[in-house]
Amino acid sequence: MRSNVKHFYIVAILIVLVTAAIAIALDSVQLLPQLASAQGVIIDWLFGIHLYLIAFLFALVMVFMLYSIIVFRRRPGDESDGTHIHGHTTLEIAWTIIPTIIVAYIGYLGVVTLHSVTASSPDELTVQVTGMQWSWRFDYPEFGITSPDLILPVNKPVRFEITSSDVIHSFWVPEFRMKQDAVPGAVTLLHVTPNLVGSYKVRCAEICGLQHATMLADVRVVDHADFRTWAMDEKERLTASESPDARGALLYETQGCKACHSLDGTVVVGPSWKNIYGSEEQLDDGSTITVDEVYIRESILDPNAKVVQGFSPNVMPSTYRDILSDQDIEDIIS
Repeated sequence: MRSNVKHFYIVAILIVLVTAAIAIALDSVQLLPQLASAQGVIIDWLFGIHLYLIAFLFALVMVFMLYSIIVFRRRPGDESDGTHIHGHTTLEIAWTIIPTIIVAYIGYLGVVTLHSVTASSPDELTVQVTGMQWSWRFDYPEFGITSPDLILPVNKPVRFEITSSDVIHSFWVPEFRMKQDAVPGAVTLLHVTPNLVGSYKVRCAEICGLQHATMLADVRVVDHADFRTWAMDEKERLTASESPDARGALLYETQGCKACHSLDGTVVVGPSWKNIYGSEEQLDDGSTITVDEVYIRESILDPNAKVVQGFSPNVMPSTYRDILSDQDIEDIIS
């Protein structure tokens, strides 16, 4: 009996040591990106609890297994049967009740954390987020401006109203720790309070097509004075966009055109727009077409009607007929 107790003491000490070693090793590795939101504090705390619990469970299983393999292995020449064990009721009850309590507590912490990070705050800044293949658009209804970049004031609660114009995307800034799906025909909400000035990236966390990996947008968290300056400058810039080509350039940035069509001759998903107007293009059926207003309008409204040779059909979404007005299309052509 004393020998058995000794084994349990040794195993317990080994489990503690292995758990500590794993925890120290995990702490030394930068598993998460820089934290840049108030909501991320409690998320990281909960993540840490899970991480240390996993370290303990790993040590529990591996130490018992390896200790048993080494200490209680069959010795050379030993042909006798091993000790027959018929169960231990107290132990079986314990390893049923204790994990149940732990799982229930972790579930409780998850509910509390979810309630905390999804709660709205007074005086939130509303930003409307639209995902599209393969870019992002950010509208600030309070200021009447639209931007391809996400600019946020530090320590200001933000209410993101997220949707998609084509397929399901997922709005994610890793430094903010939270993400939310962008669903066509629906608006989903995300509440974030950025608390660290810096530059980050919006990423799409839902596989959404050919250029999913490049569906990025710049994020800048700035102080309040810089944010107000940026908002006023953007508003003035939009107001000054009276010429059709200036409005078309803005639509190129905010309606997802730049995700597939370059302006410098680089071939991305679709043909580059550099010097394309008036050029002769060969189509996938072998015929040729002159790129004029009629062809451009048709390509926007019905992108699969005439596909340029070398490019895949069914890539450009056909939803622009519901998004762009006739004036928008004229501005893009201009």
